[in-house]
Amino acid sequence: MDRPSKRRRLSPAEDDSASSSSAADSESDDKSKPFQPTVVDSDGDTRLPHDIPIISRIKAKQRTTTEPHGHLEPAPESLPSAIHSSLDEANPTFATLGVDPWLIASLSRLAIKQPTRIQSASIPEILAGRDCIGGSRTGSGKTVAFTVPILQQWARDPSGIFAVVLTPTRELALQIYEQISAIGARQGVKVCLVTGGADMRNQALELSRRPHIVIATSGRLADHVENSGEETIKGLHRVKYLIMDEADRLLATGKGSMLPHIETCLSALPPSANRQTCLFTATVTPEIRALKSQPQPSNKPPLFITEIDTDSLAIPPTLRQTYQLVNVVHKEKYLHILLLTPANLEKSTIIFCNRTTTANLLEYMLRILDHRVTALHSALEHNLRVSNLARFRARAARILVATDVAARGLDIPDVGLVINYDLPRNPDDYIHRVGRTARAGRKGTCISLLGQRDVELVKGIEARVGKEMEAYAEEKVSVEGRVVREALNVVGDAKREALLAIEEGRDVQGRRGRKMVKRGKT
Repeated sequence: MDRPSKRRRLSPAEDDSASSSSAADSESDDKSKPFQPTVVDSDGDTRLPHDIPIISRIKAKQRTTTEPHGHLEPAPESLPSAIHSSLDEANPTFATLGVDPWLIASLSRLAIKQPTRIQSASIPEILAGRDCIGGSRTGSGKTVAFTVPILQQWARDPSGIFAVVLTPTRELALQIYEQISAIGARQGVKVCLVTGGADMRNQALELSRRPHIVIATSGRLADHVENSGEETIKGLHRVKYLIMDEADRLLATGKGSMLPHIETCLSALPPSANRQTCLFTATVTPEIRALKSQPQPSNKPPLFITEIDTDSLAIPPTLRQTYQLVNVVHKEKYLHILLLTPANLEKSTIIFCNRTTTANLLEYMLRILDHRVTALHSALEHNLRVSNLARFRARAARILVATDVAARGLDIPDVGLVINYDLPRNPDDYIHRVGRTARAGRKGTCISLLGQRDVELVKGIEARVGKEMEAYAEEKVSVEGRVVREALNVVGDAKREALLAIEEGRDVQGRRGRKMVKRGKT
């Protein structure tokens, strides 16, 4: 990290008290560069358009060679015509990608007028019938990249259930549900939302009515496959498209893996030879990359893989990454002051924690300190999660205290500041967190609160994103000085009051009976 020479060092006593924290897309116009599709056949060969720099980290085995500045061998003539036609323009349009006029009009009404690079690369290939793995940084428009071809093909064969979209979190599922419903509204598309926390009987009834598109969390859809009966899930047997959004999380192994749920869901869908499968993610993991070597059915065109900016621009270029050294005993005081500095006072802010208990405490404490705050984490009931997120989107609450359930896919364009109250253990989680700000070319700031024992985590994050953090600095503001003058007593009192309210079972408004739920299937 790039640290100033006069930076304050923590004392040994402070070091003893320090501890690292434990682990727990409306679409944008990315017009800075022309898109660069990478075409990977099922046998591992890579084919690229002429004079387009390679953008995929999945290297070709033999046939692709690169010069120091990305010069490539001429591409074969067999490239799809849709790719060639879109390359004819420096800034391809949805029309040149082969999108139908009614869809272009629907996108235009939502202020989506120019395709982003991931959309330009993916839409023609999905329309051509190819399975797809799309990697692109957060805020790059991946939802539209799969929504457009699904709706276009559905409009020509309006059957149900036509497509299933799987997501790792309820909030992301709700966001995709709203976006697809908006884009397809004038064509009468019926979209069904299947997530945890809602009544299963109502969901089963809706599934039995054969909606056109199902948006689901893997855990709840697996529940229906196992328990709701054949009449409910019969429509899943004829699905034409399977989409996995945030596929790195859905296919991750280890503790909390969703793979058992995914396998149950797949058991109700047609075999891969009879459907298109598309995976989208901001972080292409080894589990996803390993899918390249899977044998492709003989009746299907080659697998298409594209990675855009996932390595060189893992984080938005307009994001300012900073850190604030703290004594963890006084961590809440630093947070309170950072939220009140002139540069941050009006910013819509997300505070990320690793534990639900930490997020819960901070919500109570910040409300007592007169911040407009709400929370989003897995210990809240479903209806409260939905309403809290709606309050934050509507700016009724300026601050959202959240765990990593808010880190993936959520697109809230006005977020100007992300604070890592706890530093994530996984650098990819850091990328997803900071991707909630600096979206669609806007500027954004991330502040990570660091104890002395977080140094190794910081090094891992900096190595992953390819850029060092800088010490947080604001003109005419001494954060440490304000902590001493303004926060020591008032924040300490607020924390004690918050702990008492939680112990007595009061909600954040002081009423008794707030319910917390155990984390279950999402």
